[in-house]
This record gives sequence, structure tokens and C-alpha cells, in this order.
Amino acid sequence: MRRFLVLVSVFAIGGIVMADSRPAANESERETSAVSSSQSETCTAKCNGLAKGKKKDIVDTAVAAGSFKTLAAALKAAGLVDTLKGKGPFTVFAPTDEAFGKLPKGTVATLLKPENKKMLQGILTYHVVGGKVLAKDVVKLKSAKTVNGKSVHIVVKDGKVYVDKAQVVMTDIKCKNGVIHVINKVILP
Repeated sequence: MRRFLVLVSVFAIGGIVMADSRPAANESERETSAVSSSQSETCTAKCNGLAKGKKKDIVDTAVAAGSFKTLAAALKAAGLVDTLKGKGPFTVFAPTDEAFGKLPKGTVATLLKPENKKMLQGILTYHVVGGKVLAKDVVKLKSAKTVNGKSVHIVVKDGKVYVDKAQVVMTDIKCKNGVIHVINKVILP
């Protein structure tokens, strides 16, 4: 059980932190700024409410945003809500409802069934990294070990950050127990 909780904390890598508008001092900060400013515009309409997450935990911040209803339902079905409401810190690569909509028809409904709880836990914990990993740190990584136990691959290409081919569209959303980075696809272990 302890190992599972550690993995879950890895899945939720970091706290939600809003990108800051100060000029970037070095190359990695410039990459982070480019990702934060250009990609956050894409997500702004869909991720309304995330900026106010600092006093809320990861789950409450995602729910308040209104664009993570599928993720919230999946966390509940997988029995992970209490974990991600815990002390943390966690870093979560959070797929939007639109990202879940890109999965083949019927996939989400199948995963939400009680008999598929272990599979769903495996997928969700693959989106969480233990600790608070901000965008300025993510861009320096080639991979990160998730709570699932497997590692996600991280690539910075043309000023955009990808986690297992899912583009990070909003970064550093600070929460009281970690950070959320919004992604445009569900990543699979």
C-alpha cells in the first residue's frame, strides 16, 4: 500500500503554479516561458478557474476548473481522490475532457467499470509524479518516473513540451499540495 501511495504521489508531480511573466534569465527559463505563454492561451478558455487553485488541493482545483470532469470521475472510480487530496506534493499531468474525448469510442465507459479499476489506476497513476516539478524543471528532464512505476518521456521541441507525445498546453498551476500541468492527450503506460 505504501508503494502505491508513493507512486500516486509521483503521478501527481508537483503543485499547480501559474506561469510568471518576468523575463527569462536563461535558456531553460526561455523555453518554459515560451511554453507557458503560447500554450496557456490555447487552454485558457477550457481551463478557466485554474489560476485560483493555490489554496485548493489538486482535485478541488481540477474540479473547479470545469474542464476536467472526466478526470475527476476517473479518479473517483479508481479510488484515488483521497490520495490526490492528501499532503503531497504531487505533480499531475492532467488531461482535459477534450483529451479524454480523443480516446476510441467506449474506452472511458469501459475503464470506469468496477471490474477495470486496476487498469484505470495504472493509467491514472501514469499521469502523476511524486514531488513538485515546475515547468522550469520539467524542460530539463528527458524522463520522469511516475507513481505507476514506469517513466514518461519528456521532449522539448520548437518551444513546446511533450510528455509521451501529449503536448503540455498549460503549466505551473499551483495547488496547496502540488502542481498541475495540463496536457492535450491521455497518456498510456
